[in-house]
Amino acid sequence: MRTSLLELQQLEEHLFNTAAPEEALLTQARLLLSPELRENLHWQQHAYAVIQQYGRQQLKAELEAVHQKLFTQPEHTSFRQKILRLFSKK
Repeated sequence: MRTSLLELQQLEEHLFNTAAPEEALLTQARLLLSPELRENLHWQQHAYAVIQQYGRQQLKAELEAVHQKLFTQPEHTSFRQKILRLFSKK
Protein backbone atom coordinates (compact mmCIF):
# COMPACT_ATOMS: atom_id res chain seq x y z
CA MET A 1 0.00 0.00 0.00
CA ARG A 2 1.26 3.46 -0.84
CA THR A 3 1.89 5.81 2.04
CA SER A 4 0.00 9.05 1.63
CA LEU A 5 1.80 12.36 1.73
CA LEU A 6 -0.33 13.36 4.71
CA GLU A 7 0.79 10.26 6.59
CA LEU A 8 4.43 10.97 5.73
CA GLN A 9 4.03 14.51 7.02
CA GLN A 10 2.44 13.29 10.25
CA LEU A 11 5.19 10.75 10.81
CA GLU A 12 7.84 13.37 10.12
CA GLU A 13 6.25 15.72 12.64
CA HIS A 14 6.22 12.83 15.12
CA LEU A 15 9.89 12.02 14.50
CA PHE A 16 11.01 15.63 14.89
CA ASN A 17 8.54 16.53 17.68
CA THR A 18 7.08 19.40 15.68
CA ALA A 19 3.42 18.37 15.79
CA ALA A 20 0.86 20.27 17.81
CA PRO A 21 0.18 18.47 21.12
CA GLU A 22 -3.23 17.18 20.01
CA GLU A 23 -1.80 15.93 16.71
CA ALA A 24 1.08 14.24 18.52
CA LEU A 25 -1.37 12.44 20.79
CA LEU A 26 -3.47 11.34 17.83
CA THR A 27 -0.39 10.04 16.01
CA GLN A 28 0.73 8.10 19.07
CA ALA A 29 -2.71 6.49 19.31
CA ARG A 30 -2.63 5.60 15.61
CA LEU A 31 0.83 4.07 16.06
CA LEU A 32 -0.47 1.89 18.90
CA LEU A 33 -3.36 0.64 16.79
CA SER A 34 -1.64 0.15 13.44
CA PRO A 35 1.26 -2.25 12.88
CA GLU A 36 1.51 -0.98 9.30
CA LEU A 37 1.90 2.60 10.50
CA ARG A 38 4.61 1.51 12.97
CA GLU A 39 6.41 -0.21 10.11
CA ASN A 40 6.14 2.94 7.98
CA LEU A 41 7.55 4.95 10.89
CA HIS A 42 10.45 2.51 11.21
CA TRP A 43 11.32 2.82 7.53
CA GLN A 44 10.99 6.59 7.59
CA GLN A 45 13.41 6.71 10.55
CA HIS A 46 15.76 4.42 8.64
CA ALA A 47 15.59 6.64 5.55
CA TYR A 48 16.47 9.73 7.59
CA ALA A 49 19.40 7.90 9.18
CA VAL A 50 20.73 6.87 5.75
CA ILE A 51 20.33 10.41 4.41
CA GLN A 52 22.12 11.84 7.45
CA GLN A 53 24.98 9.36 7.09
CA TYR A 54 25.32 10.16 3.39
CA GLY A 55 25.43 13.88 4.18
CA ARG A 56 28.18 13.31 6.73
CA GLN A 57 30.21 11.30 4.24
CA GLN A 58 29.80 14.03 1.62
CA LEU A 59 30.88 16.73 4.07
CA LYS A 60 33.87 14.68 5.16
CA ALA A 61 34.92 14.21 1.52
CA GLU A 62 34.58 17.94 0.83
CA LEU A 63 36.63 18.82 3.90
CA GLU A 64 39.32 16.34 2.90
CA ALA A 65 39.47 17.86 -0.59
CA VAL A 66 39.93 21.35 0.89
CA HIS A 67 42.58 20.01 3.26
CA GLN A 68 44.47 18.38 0.41
CA LYS A 69 44.30 21.54 -1.67
CA LEU A 70 45.47 23.83 1.13
CA PHE A 71 48.24 21.59 2.41
CA THR A 72 49.71 20.23 -0.82
CA GLN A 73 49.56 22.98 -3.44
CA PRO A 74 52.53 25.37 -3.56
CA GLU A 75 50.40 28.51 -3.86
CA HIS A 76 49.09 27.89 -0.33
CA THR A 77 52.52 27.57 1.33
CA SER A 78 52.15 30.77 3.35
CA PHE A 79 48.75 29.72 4.68
CA ARG A 80 50.05 26.25 5.51
CA GLN A 81 52.98 27.69 7.45
CA LYS A 82 50.72 30.02 9.45
CA ILE A 83 48.44 27.14 10.41
CA LEU A 84 51.36 24.91 11.38
CA ARG A 85 52.80 27.69 13.55
CA LEU A 86 49.47 28.03 15.35
CA PHE A 87 49.54 24.37 16.32
CA SER A 88 53.25 23.91 16.93
CA LYS A 89 54.57 23.39 20.43
CA LYS A 90 56.56 26.36 21.65
